[in-house]
Amino acid sequence: MLRMMVEKCAMALLSHMKLSPGERIGLILPNIPEFAAIIHGAIRAGLVVTFANPLYTAEEVRRQFVDCGVKAIGTIEMFMPLALEVSKSLKDYKGTIWVGGEDDKVKGIFGLRSLLMADHSAELPQLNCDDVCLIPYSSGTTGMPKGVMLTHANLVSNLKQAQCPKVMKYQGEKGHGDVILTVPPFFHIYGFNAVLNYNLSLGYHIVSMPKFTPEDYIKCLVEYKPTTLFVVPSLLAFLATHPLVKKEHLQSLQTIMVGAAPTTDSMLEKFLLKCERTKDEIKLLQGYGMTESSPVTLMTPYIYPYNKVGSVGQLIPSTQARIVSLSTGENLDAHKSGELYLRGPQVMKGYWNNEAATRETVDGAGWLHTGDVAYYDDDHYFYIVDRTKELIKVKGNQVSPTEIESVIMEQPEVADVAVVGIPDALAGELPKAFVVLKANHKLTDKQVYDFVAQKLTKYKHLEGGVVFLQSIPRNAAGKILRNELKVLGTKK
Repeated sequence: MLRMMVEKCAMALLSHMKLSPGERIGLILPNIPEFAAIIHGAIRAGLVVTFANPLYTAEEVRRQFVDCGVKAIGTIEMFMPLALEVSKSLKDYKGTIWVGGEDDKVKGIFGLRSLLMADHSAELPQLNCDDVCLIPYSSGTTGMPKGVMLTHANLVSNLKQAQCPKVMKYQGEKGHGDVILTVPPFFHIYGFNAVLNYNLSLGYHIVSMPKFTPEDYIKCLVEYKPTTLFVVPSLLAFLATHPLVKKEHLQSLQTIMVGAAPTTDSMLEKFLLKCERTKDEIKLLQGYGMTESSPVTLMTPYIYPYNKVGSVGQLIPSTQARIVSLSTGENLDAHKSGELYLRGPQVMKGYWNNEAATRETVDGAGWLHTGDVAYYDDDHYFYIVDRTKELIKVKGNQVSPTEIESVIMEQPEVADVAVVGIPDALAGELPKAFVVLKANHKLTDKQVYDFVAQKLTKYKHLEGGVVFLQSIPRNAAGKILRNELKVLGTKK
């Protein structure tokens, strides 16, 4: 059924909406079944997909879709006003796809159902594995969000790499009947390729939710009795500590995959204690990846020694790694920390319309400079110990300090600003702003907070607080000394 919907959607996009292979389509969708039909229909039609967080403000979505040159948008009724507002800024716009709605030719709206039901005769293009098919946006190691060009080969290679016998529970057996409960959004590369595509390719039953609430999540645990959970650390913390979650809700579980950000040994222990299960009864797996690597590069094997808990795993097949000294640039041996470099068929083609950023992130030999500080042990298990990059991770979401800083600088009273992440037990990190005001100007911390809240989505809000300083600490080259601010930000 899904394959038929994908083919029909592909033909409709080309013949009915007059889109052409290579053009970009933007999705503003939560986790719903139609997500798979539309995104794979667009890819089958030779289109290039970019997706945005539905909770983004119009300004955030507009910036991304204008940069990517989006020609059509797919969305649901809840986000239709957002899509129509953004579409006004898009050149040569060809129409909006309404999931769950009907055609409105005056407004250029195409109901998904009518698109799928129509009789189309478009000839689908021959696809090249090296063609770009997906452009998710990532801040990479630093700076504003950039379009990450992922090819068919990148995505498919990563699926095959993750389905190797050492990692897979059933060693490649398809359609075993596992039930997957997942919350990570499909508009994030982890949710799209590592969860949706991975489990669809294995024929598993995927249960997802358009929006997380504790009550709905627990209902899914009770009704569907999932065997596998895909979570981010904040969700694992919810399962381990929330009073509404009882041990009987977790009895069907066999595997938990933690992604998007590292979790702690103590949180894994708390979870096992909550469900009164042993480490042999529930496999707690972790991995590491980036949008720029489709995303998976490291994963714990399905069966691995318990003393390796806390590791992000070993290299998946066809992937190489180097640990590079931050001071000398030399390769380091086991147990020595340096920047993690990665290379493999899953590494992106480059950043969309940004060759300078591409050269900074992927060197001439094809090594992806992750910006993460790591080491490996004698058994080649890798451990992430720090970040050289500036990104703030809030509940597994990437937050660019540069993006928040640019918003705060729009206030005429502000002379300088720096944003850093400060540790938080539940969120991982929270953004905190350090603001320098112009002479004889005044602002309150609430005014700064509210201004950012108007412009950016919720997880980018300044929940870590706002501090006013006389000056921002910078080095001789003018670069913000963020580590100094992090120390200052964590002081009581």
